[in-house]
Amino acid sequence: MFLQRHSGAGSNRAIQKRRASEELLRPYARCTGEEALQLQGSGPRGLSAAAAAERLEECGPNRIRSEARHGLLYRLGQAFINPFNLVLLLVAAITFVTDVLLSQSGDVTTVVIVLALVGLSGLVSFVQGERSGKAAAALQSMISNQVDVVREGETRSIPIDQVVPGDVVRLSAGDIIPGDVRFLAAKDAFLSQAALTGESAPVEKFAQLPGGEKGALTDLGALGFMGSNMISGSATALVVATGNDTYFGSMAQSLSGDRAKNSFERGVDGVSRLLIRFMLAMVPVIFLVNGFTKGDWGSALLFAVTIAVGLTPEMLPMIMTSTLAKGAVAMSKHQTIVKTLSSIQTFGEMDVLCTDKTGTLTEDRIVLEKYMDVRGGDDLRILRHAYLNSAFQTGLKNLIDLAIIGRAGENGLPPLLEGYTRVDEIPFDFSRRRMSVVLSDGSGKRQLITKGAVEEVLSICAFAELDGAILPLTPDVRQAALAVCAAHSAEGLRMIAVAQKNELPAAENFSVADEREMVLLGFIGFLDPPKESSKAAVAALRQHGVRTVVLTGDSEGVAVKVCGKVGIDTGHRLTGAQVEEMDDSALGEAVQRCQLFSKLSPLQKSRVVEAFQRAGHTVGYMGDGINDAPAMRQADVGISVDSAVDIAKETADIILLKKDLMVLEEGVLEGRRTFGNIVKYIKMAASGNFGNMISVMVASLFLPFLPLLPVHILIQNLLCDFAQLGIPFDRVDASYLRSPRRWETGTIQRFMLIMGPLSSLFDIALYLLLWFWLGANTAGLAPLFQCGCFVFGTLSQIAVVHMIRTARIPFVQSRAALPLALSTGVVGAVALFLGFGPAAAAIDLRPLPLAFLPCLALLLGGYCVASQLVKRLYVRRWGEWL
Repeated sequence: MFLQRHSGAGSNRAIQKRRASEELLRPYARCTGEEALQLQGSGPRGLSAAAAAERLEECGPNRIRSEARHGLLYRLGQAFINPFNLVLLLVAAITFVTDVLLSQSGDVTTVVIVLALVGLSGLVSFVQGERSGKAAAALQSMISNQVDVVREGETRSIPIDQVVPGDVVRLSAGDIIPGDVRFLAAKDAFLSQAALTGESAPVEKFAQLPGGEKGALTDLGALGFMGSNMISGSATALVVATGNDTYFGSMAQSLSGDRAKNSFERGVDGVSRLLIRFMLAMVPVIFLVNGFTKGDWGSALLFAVTIAVGLTPEMLPMIMTSTLAKGAVAMSKHQTIVKTLSSIQTFGEMDVLCTDKTGTLTEDRIVLEKYMDVRGGDDLRILRHAYLNSAFQTGLKNLIDLAIIGRAGENGLPPLLEGYTRVDEIPFDFSRRRMSVVLSDGSGKRQLITKGAVEEVLSICAFAELDGAILPLTPDVRQAALAVCAAHSAEGLRMIAVAQKNELPAAENFSVADEREMVLLGFIGFLDPPKESSKAAVAALRQHGVRTVVLTGDSEGVAVKVCGKVGIDTGHRLTGAQVEEMDDSALGEAVQRCQLFSKLSPLQKSRVVEAFQRAGHTVGYMGDGINDAPAMRQADVGISVDSAVDIAKETADIILLKKDLMVLEEGVLEGRRTFGNIVKYIKMAASGNFGNMISVMVASLFLPFLPLLPVHILIQNLLCDFAQLGIPFDRVDASYLRSPRRWETGTIQRFMLIMGPLSSLFDIALYLLLWFWLGANTAGLAPLFQCGCFVFGTLSQIAVVHMIRTARIPFVQSRAALPLALSTGVVGAVALFLGFGPAAAAIDLRPLPLAFLPCLALLLGGYCVASQLVKRLYVRRWGEWL
């Protein structure tokens, strides 16, 4: 269930909105379809263009608009109000009291600088957040779900957000319900209402129930609701409510929408907990050490709080958002649209790609190759019956139907349609895997024609037509027919069966129960050749640590043929029937070896994906049909294509504008680049800040003054964060892209514990230089000592950006991207200007003499050399760097 309890006024408002929605909708379940149309001022021909435009202006776009939608002022406030800025404001307030109110000099310089830092950091976060948000929104706008709507008697396809109350819509399997609707006609229409009720079983809907209906609103058979989707069948419906006026919209305030966190979110949580643990361990120690050694407990508390901020990578949210948005834009250039930004990292982490066969490994260009009788001989009558079935069905015409209709046109069969009228149809669904039409000819003779998956059609046949005679479908005849199919499947043909019967009741409505005692006529074979790029794409994914596994509802023979041509090992393979017999433990063992699963149902696909996940894999699922939706929801990252059915696009995290695995491979690499740059920032910031805190704590034990004032720490931290603003645009080593990457909190902790103390060693060497060589060893010369610490601390963190960003030798084997080189160069210049120029006095520092510059350069050079040596030992010991 998505429902969540709330208390107070918000809960009351939500209840009132649901009651109002129920009062609006319930009468439509009690009236006839004609009365419902009258209530909406509509008719069977739908609305006029002018009326639709007027209603769209009145009701607004058909979108759920939460009352908690964040406006510009809210986003601006979020950019400025964060723990880092709050501490800065606290420092400014205390400084104002001590330096202005309680001091005779009334020096406001420090206060002004701190407030300027608040404004600058908030402004950068806001601008970057707005740019990232606009980029993500622009990409998502490229993907839109469509709906067939009747306007002025003509059916046209429009975006769902353009649907208005009074529209008459036509729905088929895979469509999203575009609003709250009253069904006017329905044929085997089953809806998934899990988003509303939590019930996974589909619910059948009807055009009319005699005597009205009672019970819960979502149980009323004549009503459909936004947030649900068509599982099977077809329907015509009247839209009675859109957007926030829908039942789903009325629940907007009480929808939890909480889903399991993905690996990216879990990784961020893990890093946050790690940093909090370090902060909780170190801050009390620093507070007590400075309190006892300096005797000023107020200053010690302020210093400890500042240290806490210094240990936190404040720019992490902004860096992550910018990096993810930049990754999304880069992926769009490879025809990959990201709907959920955090899925980019999961995309790069993926090590198993489950995919359907049709259109992904194959051309998605189905050609009808053969039409044959039960014995395998050519027979045009089989094409004739298949053509009548495909031409008269009203549901979604798939590629098979289009191929049949195209071949029928080549054989001059279209005039055949003039002699028949459709009485009824039994739509396709993924449990039966067949569909039927009931036709009547000019003489009134009726026939039921069925086509579908071979075994499913055979299951409803009691007879077979052989040489013009109708004979019982004996086990021998059945086996011979299956042998014909198997032989052609082995050649790569996709086989479907065609059956019919003539003895039908004089009824107007038919159901699945009428699909029995049928006559098997023969088979049709289709060829969907493998794409030329598929073999190279599968090999490229394999080289980058992604295993491609085919999950298909097609027959085993066809799947084996295609997989063999594209380089997927089929030595171990399973069918849906075999999967059904396995328990979870056996299936978990099987997925470690098997790379082809055929004849799978939608739920079996989802179960296979779950088995991979239990085995510790990060799974992507690529699909485009309604039968793929359960597996896409189960997968860590759902991937679909722009031409997919609505529910597949709605479920997906990532949409491909081109149905090609090579496009997917580019997206995987971009996901890894994005994650690599995020990890760079975290490791740089965490280890650098951790090392600085160790240095400060050591200095506090031996120095008669603080090595850095709180304002110095905050400015230094801010400068270092600005230096790293170019990280989202940085390059990533090719070696890093070769294998899937996932969050490893333990490796970040290990990195901190090694690289942090290394920087502390050079900080301590700096203290010795400042104390003994520069002579800054008295309280009066504390500003000079602090200036040296400030400059070296800033420059060393900038230098370490280039040392950490690559496992190779920086500047020689791997150079930073221009944005990162510029950001670090500019901040380095600012640090030198503050440290050696007159501006030092503005932040209570004393300028360093130029004679100290060679010592500073020597110390920085030693730090870089030591970092490179440690890097080599680290990579040799643990086999990784980032």
